[in-house]
This record gives sequence, structure tokens and C-alpha cells, in this order.
Amino acid sequence: MITVTQALDHLFALTAPLPVETVPLIQAAERVLARPVTARRDQPPFAASAMDGYAVPEAAPGQRFTVIGESAAGARFDGPVSPGQAVRIFTGAPVPQGATRIVIQEDVTRDGDAITLNADLDENLYIRPAGTDFRNGQTVPAPKRLSPQDVALLAAMNIAEVPVTRKPRVALISTGNELVMPGDTPGPDQIIASNTFGLHALLRDLGAEPRILPIARDTSSSLIHGFSLVEDADLVITIGGASVGDHDLVAQVAAELGMERAFHKVSMRPGKPLMSGRLNGAMMIGLPGNPVSAMVCGHVFVAPVIRAMLGLGAAPAPRHNTQLAAPLTPNGPREHYMRAVVSEAGITALDRQDSSLLSVLGRANALLVRPAGDGAHTAGEIVSYLPL
Repeated sequence: MITVTQALDHLFALTAPLPVETVPLIQAAERVLARPVTARRDQPPFAASAMDGYAVPEAAPGQRFTVIGESAAGARFDGPVSPGQAVRIFTGAPVPQGATRIVIQEDVTRDGDAITLNADLDENLYIRPAGTDFRNGQTVPAPKRLSPQDVALLAAMNIAEVPVTRKPRVALISTGNELVMPGDTPGPDQIIASNTFGLHALLRDLGAEPRILPIARDTSSSLIHGFSLVEDADLVITIGGASVGDHDLVAQVAAELGMERAFHKVSMRPGKPLMSGRLNGAMMIGLPGNPVSAMVCGHVFVAPVIRAMLGLGAAPAPRHNTQLAAPLTPNGPREHYMRAVVSEAGITALDRQDSSLLSVLGRANALLVRPAGDGAHTAGEIVSYLPL
């Protein structure tokens, strides 16, 4: 068996960033920006008013001005402002030539076309200089996952199309005679295929394009047929059949089909029967069939692989530190990812850690990471965890 770190190293060795494609800005949210993009204009492109009020060349309490026009957003005042003159102006409108400040309307008394500045005059200029937000030629760095805020920024920069990393295409194959799809009626010895749906949701949230293939039964012919359906997948994930039982045929069939295996079995719990390699040009990861094991391996191994494919770098899932809210007994010889709950008091490992209990995983918001051979810990000690 190899360690989790060694397994990740093998996985990253099989992984490379995917090609770049260009998408309309409206489709860019949550995609990974693949190359830096450059602003095509200043923002604002002119000195703009920050408030509703009056644009004046100078201002002092009691001063009087004649209002000679109006400047609104999208309709500037065309001409200069001379001493003794003012232009009615609204937020976002261009500041007229000759104006040095905006007097807010609350500081003005108006009588027809004349205004008088009040005694308690606000000293703020209320002018946003041209380019105060960003300048023409300023870049947004890459790679980065584009948030809604980033999309708004790119729109303001007049960027209509965005270079992004193509979404990883992932084929999911559940294996086992005991499985039926949700909504079907299981036989007396059958259960519902849950792993595929949990992994599909995880992959979609990571920015991949997953698809669920038909369940492969525990026969060579069924597995061969399943592998024939992966088509143009960048990553093939099998769930179940990765152990060494008489009915665990995934490794054997994949080898017969030409898989170059990178590793098989990792010193961790849950998730020991894990394998990876390359099959017909696609990367392959074989996950264990226990529901919790499959989902834990999804967070520990699959998520970093997807991020690497998206060009976000080859790195383990980021860990956080917090204090224990309850003591822990000593850990065994394998790295343990315990289902846990993080709260204001710290982190608490849940009582039942059986790898078949999805209800426990559903209650968890973290995986408490226990190193191999880790000793007992008391409440208040600092430990590491992966957020879920």
C-alpha cells in the first residue's frame, strides 16, 4: 500500500490541464479563466459625479451661482463652466469642463435658475477621477475561477468573450449485481446506487461535466461494455469492484483492455481499495464501493485531480486547523478521515465511523484528518480537517 500523499503524486503525474476554449461572457461564471484578459477602456472613462448636486468651479459658504444647464448619466453638459456658473448634475454623469467639485443638493438653496451654497458646506469634492476603478490595459490574472463579481468586472472592461479551460468530461460507472437506480424497485438482495449521484453532484460543483453510464454488472462482458461507452471522457471513474474479492473484476478487466496502472490500494480509511491508471487515452480512477468511502475519496483524490485538469494547480485538498471540542482515542496504522462536525466550539468526530453510513456523512461538514499512528488527543488540541 502507498500513502495518500504518494497516491496524489501518482494521480497528478497522470493529469494535465485541458485545452482552452472561448465562451460568451454570459456563460463564464464559475468557469476557470485560462489566460489573463485585458481591460479595453478606463472605468470610469471620464471624471464622474459621485452624488446628485451641482458642478461648480469653486465653492464657499454663501456663494451664489447661475444654473446654466444639466449633466445626466448618458447625456453630458456640452460646454465649460465659468466662474459664477453651475451645472445641475446627477450621480454617474460626466463632470463639465471647468468644474472642480460637486456641491451636493442638500447643501444648496435653489431659487429658479439661481443657487446659494449653505453655510454648513460639505468639503468633499464628490468627483470620481477617470480610471479610478481600472485603466485601459489593466489585466485580470489567470488561472482563477470566475465569480459573479469577476463577471461584472469583465463586463465593465468591455470583454464579451472569455478564454476558459474546457470542462473535464467525466464518465461515472457504478459496478455490482446488487445495484439498481433510484426510483427502480430493488430485489430482495439489492440496494440503490447512491455513489454515482453523490459524485455527479460533487463533480458538477467542481466545474466538471459528469455523465452517469449504465450500471455494470459483475461480469467481464458487462464491464467491457461499460468501458466501451466512455467515448471522449477525460476521466473515467468506476465505483466498486476495486477490491480483491471473487466478484471484484474492475482491475482485471481494465488491465485486459490495456490500462497502465499507476497504483492499487492506499493506506487510508475509509477508501483502501483505490486504484488509478490510464485507459485508452483517458485517466481512470477506481473508487471503492462503500458509499462513504467513495465520497471521501471523491473529496481527497478526485477533487484535486479536477482542479489540476482545470489548470488550478496540482495540490491536495486544502486543510484547515481548529481545536478539538471532544477528546480522541489513538488512531490505527492508516490515515483516517473521520466524519466530523465543526462548530464554534471546535471540531467533534461523530460517534459512528462505519464506511457504509451515508446518514452520518450527511450530518458531517468536515473530515477530521488523523495521521497514521496518531496518538490520543484531549479537547482543546489543534487538529486538521477538510471542509465538506
